[in-house]
Amino acid sequence: MTDGDRPAEGAALHVEAIPVGPIATNAYLVGDPDTHDAVLVDPGAEPERLLARLRQGGWRLREIWITHAHFDHVTAVDAIVAAVGDLPVRLHAADRELYAASAALALRFGGLVVDQPRTPTLDLAHGDVLEAGTVRATVRYVPGHAPGHVVFVLDGVGAVLAGDTLFQGGIGRTDLPFGDHALLLAGIRRELFSLPPDTIVWPGHGPATTVGAELAANPFFAR
Repeated sequence: MTDGDRPAEGAALHVEAIPVGPIATNAYLVGDPDTHDAVLVDPGAEPERLLARLRQGGWRLREIWITHAHFDHVTAVDAIVAAVGDLPVRLHAADRELYAASAALALRFGGLVVDQPRTPTLDLAHGDVLEAGTVRATVRYVPGHAPGHVVFVLDGVGAVLAGDTLFQGGIGRTDLPFGDHALLLAGIRRELFSLPPDTIVWPGHGPATTVGAELAANPFFAR
């Protein structure tokens, strides 16, 4: 288990957290080392840095997957699509409103001026199996931090890209527009804590953890 810019080792997929932007959002590069097919998850800022990392590793970007549409997870979408070419960008339909207003909400609630993404998105839903070349993941719906928040359970890795649902010792904020604390807790219990305890949780901010560690010690789930 690693964090920061270092990839996960010894796994069928390469999983690399790349903190970007003003609040160190983890963008993820997920790739198949054999085929070099890759996905970017939550490209929230610093598109040139993300594109440079793709070039450095010889990765062929197939798709962009978004856990949720808060500005810090989507701001770099347009620049990456413009640089790479037409790419599928996948987002839960319940977050389309947030996606369309992400820059306005960044200014209103954080005083930040960011680019507004305008690339059209393709819907994803709970239970979907996503295939981007040889990179595969199953979608689980975990609303509460955002109305269309999803997580991606990676195939063959024992890991989940959790966005802003579950953190090491914490959970996502629910005091933002459309937040729902009880809904988030219920979704984490149902969709994340049902995964094997040794499943690596790659969060939207901060270091990785495991399902078992959060079941045992996360204060929001104290028994």
